[in-house]
Amino acid sequence: MKFHAPLAKATLLKRYKRFLVDLRSDTQQEFTVHCANTGKMTGCADPGFTAYYSTSDNPKRKYPHSLELTENQAGELICVNTALANKVAIEAITQDMIPQLSGYQTQRSEVKYGTENSRIDILLQDEDKPDCYIEVKSVTLLDQGQGYFPDAQTLRGQKHLRELMQIRQQGMRAVLLFVVMHNGITSVKPAAHIDSQYATLIEETQAQGVEIYAYRAQVSTQDITLTEALPFAIR
Repeated sequence: MKFHAPLAKATLLKRYKRFLVDLRSDTQQEFTVHCANTGKMTGCADPGFTAYYSTSDNPKRKYPHSLELTENQAGELICVNTALANKVAIEAITQDMIPQLSGYQTQRSEVKYGTENSRIDILLQDEDKPDCYIEVKSVTLLDQGQGYFPDAQTLRGQKHLRELMQIRQQGMRAVLLFVVMHNGITSVKPAAHIDSQYATLIEETQAQGVEIYAYRAQVSTQDITLTEALPFAIR
């Protein structure tokens, strides 16, 4: 997935009100950008980090700039725009970069499903195969060399796990796909210390046959590309 235009660079000052981040340009101008991330962004938005942002040409936007990437003190790039994880996953599946999810005739996004009023991120269909429901999660939390999801309690994420289990019980494929959007993460685990219920549910989903995969997305200021599978462990 390539960025449509070159990203501009600034210094991150602070994040607040969940969706707003203040930046300072090289000319010392301070301004506010939108941040499409509902998580805590632990270790991803510290003051002093380098920030990379895009600019929209939509005149109706209150904040024309969007925070896309940050760079921590170790020089590791992090994609903090969680919406991009779906785009990266869709592109990778289309290009057969995920062997477990290749060979389907059609691909759709944001399809309503389940009993809890959900929308699946990706639905793969083929007349010779069971439907494949894929929930995509962006992983950016790095703690002492280990990648974790989620970075905050997620009732929505818990709901998605219950929906995937129902899909599997109906005889279709159910997939939880972790897209690692932090260049410093090399393996993924559920963050039981942050959301114990999510960790319990994910163990139950795996026991019921929900497929769980983790893939690294190599993040750069020009593009984000899925490159390789990473280890995933329940504990």
